[in-house]
Amino acid sequence: MKYRNLFVAAAVALSLFACGGGAKQSADKQVETIKIGYLPITHALPVLVAAELQKEVPNGVQIELIKFGSWTELSDALNTGRIDGASMLVQLAMKAREKGIGLRAIALGHTDGNVITVAPNINSAADLKGKTFAIPHRQSSHYLLARQAFANAGVDISEVTIVELPPPDMPSALASGQVQGYCVAEPFGAKAVELGIGKALYESGELWEHSLCCVLVLNDKYLEAHRATAEEFVTAYKNAGKYIENNRDTTFDIISKYLNINRNVYDISLKWISYGDLAIRESDYTDLVNRVKSAGLSENPPTFTEFVLNLGE
Repeated sequence: MKYRNLFVAAAVALSLFACGGGAKQSADKQVETIKIGYLPITHALPVLVAAELQKEVPNGVQIELIKFGSWTELSDALNTGRIDGASMLVQLAMKAREKGIGLRAIALGHTDGNVITVAPNINSAADLKGKTFAIPHRQSSHYLLARQAFANAGVDISEVTIVELPPPDMPSALASGQVQGYCVAEPFGAKAVELGIGKALYESGELWEHSLCCVLVLNDKYLEAHRATAEEFVTAYKNAGKYIENNRDTTFDIISKYLNINRNVYDISLKWISYGDLAIRESDYTDLVNRVKSAGLSENPPTFTEFVLNLGE
């Protein structure tokens, strides 16, 4: 009960803050719903928390969460307009925009929060030469972080066997020796650490400062037709990020119904991740574009102006 009361109080406080110091909303305001896709990962926490907090906001935008099992399924639903937006890998959204699909990145999913997870006998990226390393998707910052780790160790990425695996399969693949390391969204690095089958070799900030990974995107058609609702949604989303930073315990209770995660894994995972500042900065995006081009992931990625629209500020 105490968590429920705190939850309701936080939702009301955030809604008053978002509406400019407590301005009373019109009682006859039509409640709108926005459909947002996500994968069950800790990198999607702001949208999960925002959805729950918004349930307690009178006349506030309601967030309908649509869970997907893979980035491919989520991207297909987003690109075909079956959902209004998603928390997704930034490179997948960039590639879709490059192909002419109307997507705009409107906020970060998180900052930091990726680790290079390896078997206990691996002590440096150089030890992965000739070994097998897993990523969730080639179009990802996980691939770029792996490239940076290998480059720092003087290992060409061609000297490592790179495989794509579903994130939930990575800890078991590490335990069985199928792979000797991986980089993926949380909490799957933390799961390996908690089980004692792996360790965090590098955190993302050690390899690439201010790296972009997951972003919140909306499609252009939704933005054109529902701009005010989009603004309200993104404000709620960014407020949820601040809520997570200040309420780690209650956040765990909120998101437990969405993620298969125990408290130890959650605590380990959130040591690496921040949610307090979710604005996308042009300098960080420019760095990402340069890395994407260098890795051969895209020849003509969208510019910052074409792709990024920071709402809810």
